[in-house]
Amino acid sequence: MQHYNFQKRFKDVYNRALDAYRSGVRDADALLDEADTAFLASIGANAQHMFDYVEDALNGGEPDFETALMIEAVRRDYFLTIQKGVPSGNVLDASTLPGKEEAINGIVWLPRIMPKARAKLRGELPPSLMYCCGGDRNFFKTHDIHPAEFLRAVWAYEQDDEKLVAWVEARSRATKAQSASAAGSAPAG
Repeated sequence: MQHYNFQKRFKDVYNRALDAYRSGVRDADALLDEADTAFLASIGANAQHMFDYVEDALNGGEPDFETALMIEAVRRDYFLTIQKGVPSGNVLDASTLPGKEEAINGIVWLPRIMPKARAKLRGELPPSLMYCCGGDRNFFKTHDIHPAEFLRAVWAYEQDDEKLVAWVEARSRATKAQSASAAGSAPAG
């Protein structure tokens, strides 16, 4: 495994995945060769994650490469530090996720993204779910939270939902205050 240059190797794999997708590959298992798949496994990722990133980037313009790298860097750190390089044997049951319209303290999507993010952090997402999908990105934009930053907060408050919710509430209040301040200082016209 490469540590010092892991980001360069990740970019090479990402670019090969982009090329494969552009050439018509629409199956995550066929997207990358064995060496690239082994590299991803060594950092706690898999071909499905890469497929999701390139598919959404090419079809919707996001997430960009840098966001994918930042997310996978958090996952890699958790995988190597907490999981000691041993993948979890668990997979999140997507049917257990809260609904897309559910809210905690008025924050829609928060009940859904918390278990999704924990599953991403632990390498337990099923192939049917993507961390940083369109719904997740809407949540992040609304509350001015970077997807990798949220993943780090989930790690920091892994055992304390109340602290994680309070962290999101504080960010959301700050974002709303900034928006209100910017709107109030705009010239009339």
